[in-house]
Order: sequence, then structure tokens, then C-alpha cells
Amino acid sequence: MPLTHFLGLVALVVLAAGLTIWLAVWTGVPLMALAFAALSASIILTWTRLSR
Repeated sequence: MPLTHFLGLVALVVLAAGLTIWLAVWTGVPLMALAFAALSASIILTWTRLSR
């Protein structure tokens, strides 16, 4: 993967994360709820990949 594509991908991921946090704060979702949802999704994805 060329360096420019890699850096563009990293920039898009950072932008998406920032947009997600901004929308959560703007709509009044507590950051702890957002953190819990992300942690839960991570655990569920890990369990489903390990069970294969």
C-alpha cells in the first residue's frame, strides 16, 4: 500500500472518530455510554472470531 493511501486512510479513521464523538456530544449521549457501546462491540467481535 502506498504511503499516501495509508496516510489518507489514517486521516479518514481519525475524522470518523472525531465526527462520532462530536455527534454523540451534540445529541446528548453520555461519553460513558459511547465507550460502553464500543467496548461491547469489541468484545462481541472478538468472541465471534475466536469461536470459528
